[in-house]
Amino acid sequence: MTLNLQVLKNQYWGLFFICGVEIVWAKWFSQALLSYKLEGNKSHLFVTRGYMSHDHSHHVSHYNRAFAIGIALNVFFTAVEFLYGFAADSLALIADAGHNLSDVLSLLLAWGASILGKKAATEKRTYGFRKVTVMASLVSAVMLLAALGIIAWEAIARFAHPAPVASVTMMVVAAIGVVINTVTALLFMGDHHHDLNIKGAFLHMAADAAVSLGVVIAGALIWWKGWLWVDPVISLLIVAVIVIGTWGLLKDSMNYTLDAVPDKIDMPALRRYLESLPEVARIHDLHVWPLSTTEVALTVHLVMKDVTPEGFLHHIQHHLHDEFSIEHATIQLESEADEANCALEHPH
Repeated sequence: MTLNLQVLKNQYWGLFFICGVEIVWAKWFSQALLSYKLEGNKSHLFVTRGYMSHDHSHHVSHYNRAFAIGIALNVFFTAVEFLYGFAADSLALIADAGHNLSDVLSLLLAWGASILGKKAATEKRTYGFRKVTVMASLVSAVMLLAALGIIAWEAIARFAHPAPVASVTMMVVAAIGVVINTVTALLFMGDHHHDLNIKGAFLHMAADAAVSLGVVIAGALIWWKGWLWVDPVISLLIVAVIVIGTWGLLKDSMNYTLDAVPDKIDMPALRRYLESLPEVARIHDLHVWPLSTTEVALTVHLVMKDVTPEGFLHHIQHHLHDEFSIEHATIQLESEADEANCALEHPH
């Protein structure tokens, strides 16, 4: 059966039906979001008083519902946007739909990584699968940039061959996208400053909300002024906005993959703290790296002046956790005599 796109263009009752479905979605979402926030607040309570006192396992359960809702909303909207993008012959809509599809894949990737990252350590993988969350962030950023290259190429080609656009359809579908993408972005707003994996999901959806708003503006200008060149211009603006939002994610993901010190760690202040301890003569072999998108590890050798007082390590681990957000600290104590024979201080 052949789809008559010209008939589809005139079937605006379809758009009204879509709006009705979205209203039902929004009503259900508001109830789900309330429950989700209540569960999230409870999960942030301290479980123990040790230096690993924060319950980091809440990241999976806390965002299972967020990922499920976000993916369901965007799968539905991506299908609608592709369909009406072709019907309206709008490159901006098709470009946005293609990006929304990549966001669905990114959400699935981030969700899978967040679950896999919490699997228990094994004899083979002594840190478990924590690094998978970093890999997911990197793959998501690279995949997005590749898609943007294709969109930009098509937009440039459209300048040479402008085509008529069903501007009203373009505006209505994109307006629905503004609502859906904003709602999805809000689902991931809570921890996007603390988790690179969640930050990737948040940035993708927040950028999409802005992009969809841009498509609405393009449709309005085409309807009002008849400026067909606005459609590819908006498509290129889509690319520019998303590249700007994605570049930081790509840089951070690459740094995390290479075990660079996370930006949130103030290394000079960390070094000053360790060197200022009254019991410590010197420090060496200090390393800080990300175990995952949420956990940071540290190793250091402390050269002690005298006998180590009781509770010394426990105090340091608490301070590193509370002041520097370092969850996994491995500290080796050495006497000044041992320092001369330390293989890591004097590698061969």
